[in-house]
Amino acid sequence: MPNDPTALIPAFVAGLLAIPILLAVARLFSLYTIVNEQEAVVYTFLGKVMGVLDQPGLRFPLLHFGPTAILVPLFGTRQPVNMKLRQRYLRNQMVNSEEGTPMSVGVWYEMQVSDPVAYLFNNADPEGSLEANVASATISTLSNLEMDKLLEDRHQLSRQVRATVSPLSEKWGFRLGSVYIRKVAFTDREMVDNITDKVVKRLVQVTSAMKQDGENRVGLIKSQTAYKVSEQLAQASATRPAVVGETLNEIAADDPEVLDALMQVMEAEQLIASGADVDVLPPDARVLVSLGGGGEDKPAGSVKGGATASRFNLDEGVLS
Repeated sequence: MPNDPTALIPAFVAGLLAIPILLAVARLFSLYTIVNEQEAVVYTFLGKVMGVLDQPGLRFPLLHFGPTAILVPLFGTRQPVNMKLRQRYLRNQMVNSEEGTPMSVGVWYEMQVSDPVAYLFNNADPEGSLEANVASATISTLSNLEMDKLLEDRHQLSRQVRATVSPLSEKWGFRLGSVYIRKVAFTDREMVDNITDKVVKRLVQVTSAMKQDGENRVGLIKSQTAYKVSEQLAQASATRPAVVGETLNEIAADDPEVLDALMQVMEAEQLIASGADVDVLPPDARVLVSLGGGGEDKPAGSVKGGATASRFNLDEGVLS
C-alpha cells in the first residue's frame, strides 16, 4: 500500500543513523568544528601552523584557512589547547638563611596559556619546565637572606620570584599570574623549641612591662587627683574667712549690739573649746584673792565646757 505508515519507519531510522555519520564525516574533514570556552584549536598542515581558532562557538575552518583545511586530517593535525587559569603549589623547597638555618618554603602560583602555538612547539614539557623554573627562582631568591626577612617580607619576595620567572615563561606560551610564598617552616626541631621558648619569654616580658606601665599610670592619676582635690580644699578654706568677714561687716553695719553679742559668744566658745581653767568671782565683791591655786583647793563644781571654779579666800578687812 502506498499510504502504509509502516513503510516509512525504515527510512526514518536510516535518516536518524545517517545524520550523526554525516556530521562526523564533516567534522573529520574540518568542514566545521566546535570551540569550547577557554579553549583554542591549533591547525597544522605538513608540519606548519595554519592558524588558531580561539573564539568559542561553531566555526568553519574552510572560511578561515581555505580548501587546505579539508586535507588536515590526512596531512596535518588539529590540537585543542586548554586556556583555563591553572594553579600549582610547590611544597618543601629547601633554602638556607644567612645564619645557615635550613628552612622549608612552600610556593603557590597561577599560570595560563597565552600563546597556544608557543605552548605546543617551543617546549616539549612547558608545565614541567615552568614548575622547575619557579622552584629554582624561589631557591635562588630566598637563599642567604636574613631570617627576619624570610619570615616577614613574603609579599616583596613573592614579587621578586614572579619578576624572575615571567620573561622565560612567556617564551613557552605561559602567562604567569600571582606568585605567593605561603609557608616558611623550620626543619630543625630543636631550633623550633628554642624559638618557642624565646617567644614565650618575650611575651612574659612584654606582659610585665604593660602591667607595670598600667600601675604607673594609675598611680600618676591618683596623685594628680589628690593634688587637685587638696588644691580645691585649700581654695575653699581660704574663701571661708573672706565670706565670714563680709558677713560680720554687714552685721556691724546693721546692728553693732548684735555683733558685740556674737563676738562674746564666739569668744566663750573658743574659751570652752580650749579646756583652760577659769576662776569665777562674785561680780560685786572687792577682794584680794590668790588666783590659780593648786588643784586641791578647787571645788568639785565645774563650769560648762570643762572649766572649773577655783576656791578663793576672802580678806574680811577689805570687804565693803
